[in-house]
Amino acid sequence: MHELGVVFAAMDTIEDVARENELTRISSVTMCLGEVSGILEDYFVDCWKWAQQKSDLLRDSTLEVEQIKAVTVCNACGHTYETVRYGRTCPNCGSDQTVLLRGNECEIKQIEGC
Repeated sequence: MHELGVVFAAMDTIEDVARENELTRISSVTMCLGEVSGILEDYFVDCWKWAQQKSDLLRDSTLEVEQIKAVTVCNACGHTYETVRYGRTCPNCGSDQTVLLRGNECEIKQIEGC
């Protein structure tokens, strides 16, 4: 379960940001997880709930998760399409010369605190 490692890394970053901004309490965090990032949202949320109890700064915070849809572009025809639905083969021209544009992210979008 690599979600726990991702949670710990995010929390380290959040704690660094809190220190830099002299925050003593985090009330909410919004995370963006890509549809094909390999991070399972349910596991991520469960790991967050467990790990946040170990941090005075994050103990009572809420976590919001936003999913980023995966989108791929075809280098042969320029068509963009839903990655999960069609995979690596362009549904427009059948080319396999495609590149993932988005959907693999794991980002901290917003931190609220005081």
